[in-house]
Amino acid sequence: MTRIELDTEKMMLDVDDGLAWITFNQPERRNAISLAMWQGLADALSYCLRSDAIKVIVLQGAGGEAFVSGADISEFDKNRHSAAAKADYARVSGQASRQLRDSAKPILALIQGYCIGGGLATALQADVRFASPDSTFGIPAARLGLGYEYEGLDLLTSVVGPARARDIMISARYFGADEAFQMGLVNFVMPRDEIRDFVTDYAMRVAANAPLTIRAARAAIADVIKDPARQDRAGVQALIDQCFDSDDYREGRRAFAEKRSPAFKGT
Repeated sequence: MTRIELDTEKMMLDVDDGLAWITFNQPERRNAISLAMWQGLADALSYCLRSDAIKVIVLQGAGGEAFVSGADISEFDKNRHSAAAKADYARVSGQASRQLRDSAKPILALIQGYCIGGGLATALQADVRFASPDSTFGIPAARLGLGYEYEGLDLLTSVVGPARARDIMISARYFGADEAFQMGLVNFVMPRDEIRDFVTDYAMRVAANAPLTIRAARAAIADVIKDPARQDRAGVQALIDQCFDSDDYREGRRAFAEKRSPAFKGT
């Protein structure tokens, strides 16, 4: 495991065997995201997306008590006290959010404990979410009086549907892992003593698959849930065609015929 240095100790990036582990590291505040952490997340994602060695990105929280418990409210008086201040805050946080949303590499979220507000919005950007049974979810925006951004609501609604999205937003209630699983908010619920090994094995399985196929499939799924006016069928088809013209497709056919595991290179 190699630790990649970031400008803040509140975010950690560790790389090992094709996997990048990005850790929200403010356990004393249940990993509430500060402005410096948003910048650290953006920097970590930039590194991951530049590196050919990294195949899968895993997001997690330090300390075991929380994935992310939301935004660091202690900074609101300084960084989000007005619409103008919020715009500057949104510029930094938005950079990280866009990188999560537009990542060409698959992202997994390992959730233990609290996954609240901005933490849930961050986890929703992952392709697949894994939770421990004691995890807690919710979006308490209505308790704070703040406006929840359109993109976050669009993503929440696309995952759980409009009826459940309304319930989550207007009640501002917290709910557990079983309910989150039932509504499709998380894909797997695993015991704490098994979840990291399970996520690692899952990530290694994804990393061994053909990167171009994964990229095309993720792009197609993302396009399907867009408003029809914003869909890019031609762009998605180009990614699909790239798979058929790739060395990886030829390698996949050879490996199948030779009854061996393929060695994909993303070309």
